[in-house]
Amino acid sequence: MLVGDQTIEIGGGEQRLNGAEQDKVIGADEFVHCVMETKAGSVRKPFSALDSRVRRQSAIAGAGHPCNGCGNATKLKSAGVSSVGVVVPFEDKEQAQASIDGLVGLTRTDMERVNAMILSRTGSDVTMIPEVANHLISSGGKRLRPMLTLATAALCGYRGDGHVKLAASVEFMHTATLLHDDVVDESDMRRGKLAARMVWGNEASVLVGDFLLGQAFKMMVEVGSLRALDILSTAAAVIAEGEVMQLAAAKNTATTEDEYLAVIRGKTAELFAAACEVGPVIAESPKADAAACRSFGLNLGIAFQLIDDALDYGGVANKLGKNTGDDFREGKITLPVVLSFRRGDEAERAFWRRTLQDGEIKDGDLEEAQAIMRRHRALDDTIERAQHYAKMAKDALGLFPASPMKQALNEAVDFCVARAH
Repeated sequence: MLVGDQTIEIGGGEQRLNGAEQDKVIGADEFVHCVMETKAGSVRKPFSALDSRVRRQSAIAGAGHPCNGCGNATKLKSAGVSSVGVVVPFEDKEQAQASIDGLVGLTRTDMERVNAMILSRTGSDVTMIPEVANHLISSGGKRLRPMLTLATAALCGYRGDGHVKLAASVEFMHTATLLHDDVVDESDMRRGKLAARMVWGNEASVLVGDFLLGQAFKMMVEVGSLRALDILSTAAAVIAEGEVMQLAAAKNTATTEDEYLAVIRGKTAELFAAACEVGPVIAESPKADAAACRSFGLNLGIAFQLIDDALDYGGVANKLGKNTGDDFREGKITLPVVLSFRRGDEAERAFWRRTLQDGEIKDGDLEEAQAIMRRHRALDDTIERAQHYAKMAKDALGLFPASPMKQALNEAVDFCVARAH
């Protein structure tokens, strides 16, 4: 993959910010935003527009927070975080063996119980239901999301059984969204094999997805935690909102980076966040622990999706489990497209309008799209943004003392981003 490794260093640290959760700092070409999560929701404060050359020099010089009076510079500084630029230091891929083996090993026993629960709950007298469900469930996938539920519960000292049903619920929610997504996107492939819709049709895919959602909520109720039920049911609604936002933005080349980040925060990152938050909730840990785990999952989810966006234009089909360029052919507006469109000349913008907005794709257009992205470092910068969110995810766990599980979670973050290399 044609991806650069150069980074601009930005200070980090494991301290959590006091008060409202500082779950990420977004850097963009023309505008940078500071996103604060409060009880009232997300508040986005725009920084003043800065010439990219000036910002780059400021980053190298270690200049202060560029926001005009947002009040977060002191908080960031006290937490050991410099907010300049878009890139944070990340482990060198030659030195760090990015792997989820540690997480897999530490959750293996509980994951065996989760898998048994999944197999049991896909059963139905309607034979098509387990056929369709198991077609996708048995096709692979790392089952990272349910592992995160198990891991965060263990991180917070949970000793019961409720986390198994919650983890299975998370996986059922994820599987249901995949079945639905393939219908909406008219996808032919999923995890390296024919999508369920190609075998049983769109109607069966949608209805089996609904069945899995029903089973997920049934397991949540059985656990008996109203907070966990509230978190996961809210996540289901937010995921649907994210999918609708993506549908509304489809083929719209005027989509901004902020608008796109809102889409992936909803459709992808929210389930990561909820999966991580219910772990400390079932363990009845302090709210600060739950907030930290949620921040970890939210930022990991954003990083995960950004890497997927980059891989679609520069990855390998058998590594993706789908065809390279599917997003391009489906007219999806992802961050590499947003950056390329914003930085391009009028001829390049006309190319994006023709291919994505009007759907007029010719032979060689995918290669041209990739060339434009390389010309404007769109893939490189997408990955750099993913690295930034990955760093924010790891910082969120600073609240917890060192442990094998904490180390395994941090290694899982590295693994998710290292897929780009």
